[in-house]
Amino acid sequence: MSSFIKETQSIKEAVTLINAIDLNKFSRLISRIIQKLHLKGERTFSEEEEEKLQTALSLDKQALDLVLETSAFILEQAVYHNVKPASLQQQLQGISVSPDKAEVFSQTWSISGPELVNRLKHNIFAPKKLDFVSWQLNLQMAQSSQARLKSPSAVLQLGLNNEDSQVASWLGEKDQWWFGS
Repeated sequence: MSSFIKETQSIKEAVTLINAIDLNKFSRLISRIIQKLHLKGERTFSEEEEEKLQTALSLDKQALDLVLETSAFILEQAVYHNVKPASLQQQLQGISVSPDKAEVFSQTWSISGPELVNRLKHNIFAPKKLDFVSWQLNLQMAQSSQARLKSPSAVLQLGLNNEDSQVASWLGEKDQWWFGS
């Protein structure tokens, strides 16, 4: 299986920072990240909590942001690729994450991953959702100049629901399909 985590410069820097964090603190950090990962547009930690984390983990704001973003990215990729915990651990060790930190990711993923995947299945990623489809088919069978004309014409209506406003909008499309006679 090819690695779903590409070792970029940013990832390398984050891995160095992650490897330096105390194991117990890192375990709690990853648990919190995975608990909040399914919430759209909501931050994992408040400003006040991030300030406390900077002190507790001995990291500056930029380094803490890199650790949080990279950890969330790794877990998002695990969701997207639906990897098994052992595979996640192996791939993290492949990008130089220390074995104990890779084990934390793997254990947290095995415990909370299925629930996260289930929650994310119910999220809508597109801005509009298709609510219903309605169609009408008209068939012209003859004309004054042609007795054996078969000319179908279809009207397709798609009912879209905007997630934010919950208002249905309509798309009307007319198209002609030609069938062999």
